[in-house]
Amino acid sequence: MSATRTQIVETADTLFYQRGFDHTSLADIAQEVGIARGNLTYHFRAKDEILAGVIDRRLATTQAMLDAWEAGGDGPAARIASFIHILIANQAKIMAHGCPVGTLSNELAKLNHAALPDAARVFTLFRTWLARQFTLMGHDGACADELALHLLGRSQGVATLATAFKDEAFVQREVAAMHGWLSTLQPPANN
Repeated sequence: MSATRTQIVETADTLFYQRGFDHTSLADIAQEVGIARGNLTYHFRAKDEILAGVIDRRLATTQAMLDAWEAGGDGPAARIASFIHILIANQAKIMAHGCPVGTLSNELAKLNHAALPDAARVFTLFRTWLARQFTLMGHDGACADELALHLLGRSQGVATLATAFKDEAFVQREVAAMHGWLSTLQPPANN
């Protein structure tokens, strides 16, 4: 990808997160990048093409983050704790704009946009990765997937309420509670 295309996708990613996909025009993106709209459409014919680039970028960024946690974690519980901690690491952004994965998926669902399944693949990356971590902790496949969905759902709920209430203490309490919940998930006893 050329430097200009990369800059367009990175800028669009930020604008889609801060303003929403539907409320961001090609002119908005061109202005933020500092190019004429005609130059933008030279690189991307339509906003949906830019959206595809944004989704691909988010998938790659998420996979790289999961790979880094995998390489640096001291076991599956520590890696899951890294996932929980992103609510604190990104707290200011989440309080201002919500979860980037959740907000884009929700907006695309409301628009009945064809790219929704692609955007939801970021959630699938998290779900699959979390289920694998719970499996490594000793939980069977179905249980591990249920635990992964529970944690994804809880983190999305915290992100939504953090955006609504702008309450840092709430986010910190919920993160502490999720860490406490995680510590109770001992591997099942082998019989």
